[in-house]
Amino acid sequence: MASSTPAGACTDVAVVILNWNGRDFLRRFLPAVLAHSEGATVFVADNASTDDSVALVRAEFPAVRRIENSGNLGFCAGYNQALAQLGPEFRYYVLLNSDVEVTPGWLRPQRELLEARPTIAACQPKIRQYSADEVQRQLFEYAGAGGGYLDSLGYPFCRGRLFDTLETDTGQYDDPRPVAWATGACLLVRAEAWHALGGLESEFFAHMEEIDLCWRLQNAGWQVWYHGGATVFHVGGGTLHKSNPRKTYLNFRNGLALVFKNTHPAELPGVMISRVALDWVAALRLLSQGQWADARAVLRAHGHFLRHLGYWRQQRRKFRPRLRLAERPGTYAGSLVWAYFGQGKRKFSELGVKEPGR
Repeated sequence: MASSTPAGACTDVAVVILNWNGRDFLRRFLPAVLAHSEGATVFVADNASTDDSVALVRAEFPAVRRIENSGNLGFCAGYNQALAQLGPEFRYYVLLNSDVEVTPGWLRPQRELLEARPTIAACQPKIRQYSADEVQRQLFEYAGAGGGYLDSLGYPFCRGRLFDTLETDTGQYDDPRPVAWATGACLLVRAEAWHALGGLESEFFAHMEEIDLCWRLQNAGWQVWYHGGATVFHVGGGTLHKSNPRKTYLNFRNGLALVFKNTHPAELPGVMISRVALDWVAALRLLSQGQWADARAVLRAHGHFLRHLGYWRQQRRKFRPRLRLAERPGTYAGSLVWAYFGQGKRKFSELGVKEPGR
């Protein structure tokens, strides 16, 4: 269906910020969202905060619409419940973290890309590190950087970020291009595609949910893109610090479910065997470093996955993985773990990833 929205306008976009006890982030970052969203409607969807977030939005940001969820539903179910309440006037949704600073021109180029290419379901801008230090602000940020990729075993990485190594943005990733996944920190998604796939996987609660969504979108015939002509700055770790055992648990549990749900049938056995083995290596490494709680979190993650294997099988049948590794954009045919830890590769360009048009 052709859009009746004037060229460049974003009035058919709903920018939805999911909030849980993020009063300080809202006060710091909402003014820029309101100033630079070019006609989009801004919502704060509150996950039953116990601080005065809702009162703050009501008093200081009357232009922001409020959605109050039924409880602290986590990232996935929280967004699913919030976006289910939006009307048909919104053709696009932006899932925007409360700890993101947007900049002038952050939204329009992404929307124009989706308007020009109806097969694109989701897109992210360039994600750089939020900091008062100008040198730090030139670094890509962990959650998304210059677009999301996956290796042959389903390990996520980005242009501009391999594991914890961040590159400085020198314009090397300014080009728009297809990727494997777009970050949930700032995700523009076509409403039609969101509802067709049922939104985010609620059992994930948080972490890797956007990768799962994007992989399902690709299996369903959609594309996912990165647009380097738009930039935002992300604080990161606003909910769970990367060293938190809870985050370790979610990442390992969801990582197993992610590859089990979405990997092509012919490739699944090898991927799962390798992932389980590498997870045990990771647990032993954590033990050797004295990180007992994180090592236990890995084991708990595996236990939870096995206890809920019936559910994950049901989800796998529901979405029917159909794309092999070589057929999916934004993939690296090798092992990121080996390239990084075994070969010492620290930059995306050192991986030799074959990209579209190159």
